[in-house]
Amino acid sequence: VELAHLYYLPKAHKLGTPLRPIISGLKHPTIKISKFLDDLLRPLFDQMALNTTVTSGFELVKQLQQWPTVNMCQDTIFCTIDVTDLYTMVPQIEGVLSLRKMLDQLKLKQVGKLKVETIIRLSRFVMKNNYFSYNGQFYHQ
Repeated sequence: VELAHLYYLPKAHKLGTPLRPIISGLKHPTIKISKFLDDLLRPLFDQMALNTTVTSGFELVKQLQQWPTVNMCQDTIFCTIDVTDLYTMVPQIEGVLSLRKMLDQLKLKQVGKLKVETIIRLSRFVMKNNYFSYNGQFYHQ
């Protein structure tokens, strides 16, 4: 077990080469709970998002090639976005509420051997216990 630590990587493709903050928590005390929850819930999420998620550049090109025959209108507008700081911008309470909403929408009382309420409590615990160190100081994320 090891407290997460903050370091920076340069974004060489961006003007002025800004730094991307990285918090490495591979040995963080909550990592095993987090990994367990991801393994448990990932198949459910992937199934729900199957028709609305593009997971690779190859898949995007394939879908765009099919788009005109299925969906294209004269007024269709395509746009892309660059999400910055997504993880740190997800409010903890809303993140857990979104998880509950997904499980409620699937009408599940439990996943595997865990009750939904246990999953929610574990998720809340992981979200609220993100600590890291930087330059000898300790921070709560």
